[in-house]
Amino acid sequence: MNIVHVALIAGAAAMGGFLFGYDSSVINGAVAAIEDHFQVSSAVTGFTVAAALLGSAVGAAIAGGMADRFGRIRVMQIAAVLFAASAIGSALPFTIWDLMAWRVVGGIAIGIASVIAPTYIAEVSPPAYRGRLASLQQLAIVLGIALSQLVNYGLAVGAGGSALDYIGPLQAWQWMLGVEVLPALLYFVLSLGIPESPRYLVRIGKVERARTVLREVEGGDIEYRITEIRRALGSETKPRLSDLRGRFGLLPIVWIGMALSAFQQLVGINVIFYYSASLWQSVGVQETNALLLSLFTSIVNIIGTFIAIALVDKIGRKPLLLIGSAGMAVALGMTSYAFSHAQVAGDDANLPFEWGVVALLSASSFVLFFALSWGVVVWVLLGEMFPLRIRAAAMAVATATQWVANWLVTVTFPSLRDWSLPGTYAIYTAMAVLSFVFVWKLIRETKGRTLEEMGT
Repeated sequence: MNIVHVALIAGAAAMGGFLFGYDSSVINGAVAAIEDHFQVSSAVTGFTVAAALLGSAVGAAIAGGMADRFGRIRVMQIAAVLFAASAIGSALPFTIWDLMAWRVVGGIAIGIASVIAPTYIAEVSPPAYRGRLASLQQLAIVLGIALSQLVNYGLAVGAGGSALDYIGPLQAWQWMLGVEVLPALLYFVLSLGIPESPRYLVRIGKVERARTVLREVEGGDIEYRITEIRRALGSETKPRLSDLRGRFGLLPIVWIGMALSAFQQLVGINVIFYYSASLWQSVGVQETNALLLSLFTSIVNIIGTFIAIALVDKIGRKPLLLIGSAGMAVALGMTSYAFSHAQVAGDDANLPFEWGVVALLSASSFVLFFALSWGVVVWVLLGEMFPLRIRAAAMAVATATQWVANWLVTVTFPSLRDWSLPGTYAIYTAMAVLSFVFVWKLIRETKGRTLEEMGT
């Protein structure tokens, strides 16, 4: 086994995570410009931003079945094509409604990538390195988020300081959405050079190819590993959603995976990445400075992700989640308190300097604690916590739940912000506290166990 070779394979697959992060966050820099360009309300803006999330739920729901029918690699290529099409369509919309439609297409690609990348990486990773390699998915996501903010800032400055200003024939916000076609094409090319999952190959009867891949990525007793995979697969040939049924509607492990996914979103993390520019503008920060603050937040996100990668296989998944939940609860509570000091005069709001500093530090602390825990660990756990015979279907359901929760938070934020920004963050604080209790009571440690050892 060559761990560098395995890391390169996992890194190529994680390019889907990069596009996931880029596509879901790039709208941040364009929100205000889209609202002004199409002259729409905050509610319509919220639905435009959240449209991608509905597509993501659909993409996540269908990805498992597609992956088991066509293979992991083919599904990556389908996602790459959808990313590219969405980028071009979103950059050239005629109305707000076809922009929404193209956002849905991009969302389907995000949903597919959010399932296929962690599933594939978990299936090609040796147990001793699986946590760190699976963390590449989240690292790619946060790098995608950061690059989207850097591109947004650069384009806004290049256009004269506003996303509504023109660069050539298009406004800056259109370039922001269209540039994504380049990493989408790179993702497609990279997918051509990595091997198919050995577990998928065993499932479809291509055992000799599975042996070859296992020699590349794991080494050791290959025949024992083949036997172990066959035993875990059982007599099943194609997983179905009906296999997830249990005493309380679904198997307990599926409910836990769904709740884990929901809590990752209900703490409000993606409000920071979808709306941070408009959020800072709402309390008096200028547009270019707001975009710069969004870039700073993305850098904090990257730092937290590297911390998680260093710790996930050392201290384990559950301790990191508990640390993250506690830290997020404190940071969100402080953010809520800081925003309560905003001074409102008519339609304008201004946050006094000292409370602006507190808000920036607490919001950044929230992102840091999320990144070093829930941002990475949830994807690691979802890739490894389910029994192999139901993994693809359970992963699809859990990830779809994540996108539905993401959509709920995203579509409600503009209206909640108009109602009470401190109150909104108080709600997210309560979710962080509940997530701590949930992990403490229900999450089992999976560090160091093979995928075939995971029970029901």
